[in-house]
Amino acid sequence: MNQKSRETEVIKAWEDFVSTPLESFIERHHNKSDESIVLSLFHDVAANVPAYQAFLGEREIDASSIQTLEDFRTLPAIAKDNYISRYPLTDLCRFGKLSGCDMIAASSGSTGKPTFWPRFFTDELQIATRFEQIFHDSFAADTRRTLAVICFTLGTWVGGMFTTNCCRYLASKGYLITVITPGNNKEEIFRVVQELGGNFEQVVLLGYPPFLKDVIDTGIARGVEWQRYQIKLVMAGEVFSEEWRSLVGERVGSQNPCYDSASLYGTADAGVLGNETPLSICIRRFLAENPEVAKALFGESRLPTLVQYDPVNRFFEVQDGQLLFSGNNGIPLIRYNILDTGGIISYDAMLQFLANWGFNPLETLASPDSPRGINQLPFVYVFGRSNFTVSYFGANIYPENVTVGLEQPVIQEWVTGKFVLQVKEDADKNRFLSVVVELAPGVENSEDKRQAIATSILTQLLRLNSEFANYVPPEYQIPQIALAPMGDREYFPIGVKHRYTRQ
Repeated sequence: MNQKSRETEVIKAWEDFVSTPLESFIERHHNKSDESIVLSLFHDVAANVPAYQAFLGEREIDASSIQTLEDFRTLPAIAKDNYISRYPLTDLCRFGKLSGCDMIAASSGSTGKPTFWPRFFTDELQIATRFEQIFHDSFAADTRRTLAVICFTLGTWVGGMFTTNCCRYLASKGYLITVITPGNNKEEIFRVVQELGGNFEQVVLLGYPPFLKDVIDTGIARGVEWQRYQIKLVMAGEVFSEEWRSLVGERVGSQNPCYDSASLYGTADAGVLGNETPLSICIRRFLAENPEVAKALFGESRLPTLVQYDPVNRFFEVQDGQLLFSGNNGIPLIRYNILDTGGIISYDAMLQFLANWGFNPLETLASPDSPRGINQLPFVYVFGRSNFTVSYFGANIYPENVTVGLEQPVIQEWVTGKFVLQVKEDADKNRFLSVVVELAPGVENSEDKRQAIATSILTQLLRLNSEFANYVPPEYQIPQIALAPMGDREYFPIGVKHRYTRQ
């Protein structure tokens, strides 16, 4: 692409973004065929991306033979190991040129070796629409003066800079958003909120859920009056429970959990794939209160992240219980497997399923104060990586089940929310369920706390996980709790991404 055509592309993309109302963007999928869009993307990538040409050639696949969605579904999935890591970075880009991108982010995999993800301005614009859904439908930032405080780590990691750019694009579109970037510096976040927050009608904190909770809890201990600032939250990166949403919401004075926070399903590989909406949150909160309905819907005894997505922007499939997606990026991806387990549900199928259980989320959300956030977009649910569970007497036990036990009244005051779940053996080779829990700052270890935490976790395991309740003999059900101080080197080292399970 020459400079003149690139200039034309940028101007057209920017004009479309700025001048097109959110509603029109969201309704595109009613007027465009998902099939034609994803087939067009495939043929473009097959013709112009050297790595994908080589990938198809090695498998003797003729791109011209892929003419229907059925043909498309026969294509082998790509992943980091068989595609991203196998070819030079330049070959993964269109025309084999990195110069077609203007920014590079980095992600660190399980090996610790970073993967680089280039992107261009127009890639960010299509993702900005996901942020626009949240700031328009949930926070009404088109009418409320809003301070957006970026609490994601800044630097090469994808969250901070990507989020900052998208929020600024919304401000350019006319949203009443002012952006500031303290990153994950807690002291700077407190200063920003307290010195600037009073100039705005609401303050939005954008960051990873455990970090935002730490910011809020530390702020309370420091005397920060969060309720003064009409705090809203935008989160990404981790599954959290509805008990967590309620707990954190209460601490900042939230009055409307369906409209006061939203989570993004995002990845360094391709930006934001989907986002929570008031509708998806309303549904998820109903499912959290009715575990038997959740299991009937998702097939598992844990609550996944539930978001809506735009099929014009990201085309999802499910293969062997894992999510595949196709989408345009600096590195365009075709049937890409990021190793997330989950599924997709159409809008109509979701409402019909809920109706069969006597629940109508549209009626629940219908009020004069909150008419936004009901869009007829499909749903995708995400459990995350399947290797983050432990097996105990044949029952799969999920960190999400334990998390709810730590978020109960009183107990939540003692702990940070971090824990390590594992199955161990005693001297007689009898297996037992071990949970090492990180204590909050200044909280003393005691036998009473250990017993209370064990009882709370057991209560939630029995309520939420029918496999656990039915497979594990009663005498083996009570978890053995160990309490560790904050930052414990063995279990909770500072500065290292935390893992909630050990094999």
